[in-house]
Amino acid sequence: MGEREGGIDLDLKNRGLCLGNSDEIRDVHNSFARAQFLEMEIKAPEKEDNYHFITYVPVDGHVYELDGLREAPIDLGAVNGEADWYSAGEIHFNLMAVISDRKMKYQKRLTELSESTMETESREEEMNHLQALIAAEEEKEKIFKAENIRRCHNYIPFIVELLKILAKEGKLVPLVQQAQEKANRKAAEKKEETKANA
Repeated sequence: MGEREGGIDLDLKNRGLCLGNSDEIRDVHNSFARAQFLEMEIKAPEKEDNYHFITYVPVDGHVYELDGLREAPIDLGAVNGEADWYSAGEIHFNLMAVISDRKMKYQKRLTELSESTMETESREEEMNHLQALIAAEEEKEKIFKAENIRRCHNYIPFIVELLKILAKEGKLVPLVQQAQEKANRKAAEKKEETKANA
């Protein structure tokens, strides 16, 4: 994209501006923003958590933290393959992994095997297995693309229109009442279940 070279020696604020001026980065970032129903000016709480991406990269047996709000990578120490990096109850972050493209790896191996002059039964079996793995990866890609489209789509206009139609037909209030009654029943059942288990 070319922005990296221009942003290396900038301070944090200007580095952020440099990245923010990249149409490609901004478009991808904004595509994951929540759809806004109403534009309202709401005063943010005094202490609000900051959310941004921090990347952890293993290099030569050490883990490095890459944080755009810091001047340089931070060496967090040696990687211990046995220990967990975070506690199971941690809710302050999502842990995501960047891995190599499995489909490309399978295709590369398939090409190597197909160019091989050796004709063996195990070669054919491996080629068939690789083709099945490639097909599975392609299916996963389709599913991920569909999920991403659903996640990024703004459903609010549809929901608003549905609510208007239900209200116009006189069905909205009864549906809300039914939902409230159902929620009350479930709450009462849960309360009884808690009493019984105590």
